[in-house]
Amino acid sequence: MKNAFIFALLSVLCLGFLSFTDYIQEAWVVPGNYKTMKNPTDKSDKENLAIGKSLYSKHCKSCHGAEGYGDGPKAADLKGDLGDFSSAEFQKQTDGELFYKTTFGRDDMPEFEKKIPDAEDRWLVVNYMRTLEE
Repeated sequence: MKNAFIFALLSVLCLGFLSFTDYIQEAWVVPGNYKTMKNPTDKSDKENLAIGKSLYSKHCKSCHGAEGYGDGPKAADLKGDLGDFSSAEFQKQTDGELFYKTTFGRDDMPEFEKKIPDAEDRWLVVNYMRTLEE
């Protein structure tokens, strides 16, 4: 009887741990050549920022929210941390890191290389994400 209780307890603990690990997100490793990649677009150009905002609204806002807090209407259905684009932690990433993540995605984050095929447009989205800093 004692062995059965211990087995049941261990089983419950293991199942709890396995379901908890679904919520643990691995670090997003960005290749070095992307970390140091320079943004080729003019970050101060108002027309470029308007294009970036429009693309963000179309492709990103539904998950990441209008202000980039990770609170869009689809966010509740997604696993993992959607990030808070206004946070210092998010903003300390290089433009190249953000470009890589936007381009290739992972898990629930889709890749945008096909949805936004022009690399310059993806850079404009990065520029717009920079405006969400608090």
